[in-house]
Amino acid sequence: MKTTFRKLGVLFAVVLFVGFTQSCKNNEPSVVKVFVRSASNQVVEGAKVIIVGDVNSTPATNPYVDTLITNSSGFTQFNLAPYYDAAAEDQTVAYFDVIAKTNTKTAEGTVRSRVHTTAVETVFLPL
Repeated sequence: MKTTFRKLGVLFAVVLFVGFTQSCKNNEPSVVKVFVRSASNQVVEGAKVIIVGDVNSTPATNPYVDTLITNSSGFTQFNLAPYYDAAAEDQTVAYFDVIAKTNTKTAEGTVRSRVHTTAVETVFLPL
């Protein structure tokens, strides 16, 4: 009888330990959304958006470059999980330069990203 209770106690402790370790993990994505708008505040579909890690920022951001095209709603969404997976564990903030281009116009901006959050930046193309 004592061995049965002992086995159940150990099993309960293991299940409790696994439950606590799994519940502490943050599974939220690390995302940067960039909206591109014209000077008249209209969404711009098909704009090329480039984000570049700002290596001169404080704290320093690792080198990183990614390029996407805006959708019909005028935005693009960068998944930064690969960036944060490669970064040091204590590096939870990153700064990116944003460049948006269409056929004839270019606009720039900056965005600050945090691990497991969604950062949003809107870039306006000039007239």
